[in-house]
Amino acid sequence: MTLASLAALGMPASAPLQAGGGGLLYYGIVFFVLAIVAGLAGFRGVAGLSMKVARILVVVFLVLAIVTFLL
Repeated sequence: MTLASLAALGMPASAPLQAGGGGLLYYGIVFFVLAIVAGLAGFRGVAGLSMKVARILVVVFLVLAIVTFLL
């Protein structure tokens, strides 16, 4: 799609860049921040689980990014 056709649909010009993903990294950072806040608050179980989820999401993001760059 061209920028003109996106503007006609009412979509911002940056939509094609965001449409490809980035959700994994975003949620990885969200879970990392949640782990830090939970750790500071003393909720060690929530902090540990959040850190594990964050680590998994970031690793999946990195693997998919490397595969995408190689293809």
